[in-house]
Amino acid sequence: AYFEQVGSVTAQVRTSRHSSTPQIDTPHARRRVSLADYEWADLIDDADKVRMLIDPTSSYAKAAAAAMGRAMDDVIITALGGTAYSGETGATSVALPSTQKFATSNQSDGLTIAKLLDAKKKMDIADVDPSLPRYVVCGATQISDLLNTTEVKNSDFNTVKALAQGQVDSFLGFKFIMSNRLSFDASNTDDRLVFAFTKDAIKLAIGKDVTARIDERADKSYSTQVYYCMSIGATRIEEEKVVQIPCHEA
Repeated sequence: AYFEQVGSVTAQVRTSRHSSTPQIDTPHARRRVSLADYEWADLIDDADKVRMLIDPTSSYAKAAAAAMGRAMDDVIITALGGTAYSGETGATSVALPSTQKFATSNQSDGLTIAKLLDAKKKMDIADVDPSLPRYVVCGATQISDLLNTTEVKNSDFNTVKALAQGQVDSFLGFKFIMSNRLSFDASNTDDRLVFAFTKDAIKLAIGKDVTARIDERADKSYSTQVYYCMSIGATRIEEEKVVQIPCHEA
């Protein structure tokens, strides 16, 4: 599947009456997304548990939904920092440029307010629309980092403390998303790769939504199989709307 990319242009000043209509060619490209199939299944031989399967609040339904959710998280996280494919046929690979990545060498600090301010600055300098929702996906350690690097007397402390306690979810214009599935940098395995991005920086394609089947398996002593599947893919749309922030974890 493909997602369309429409670039930005600037209007021209009309210098005379009845002047010719200018033709301003709007940059246009596309990004390719490839779908992958994901599955989850379990066997149940307890009749009482089988009766629970129709209940969406049952432990098995919750386990299956969580498994699908984790797979979806992984696909999106991989797309944030991975290779995107552009061009008419999606054959041109596009890596997240080094200008959108904070240096990973000699990292000794975690997530700091200074890093968040730098990420915000990168987006602002790139003329990223400030009205677009902005997010930071990070782990619990990174929130702890913010607390440990912010003094009590600092006016930011109460906001960060409330963020850690779940009372608010926004700071410096970023809405925080907690995830323990963020990977570490391949060359610096103590650096967790955190991402700041805008809402439209990533596109998720759902070829087949989560589907469930419950069937009896004759080959498994007539146990009941719970089966979930889906087909999804994701791609980064605009590089300037994604910032990779390595955060040291001791």
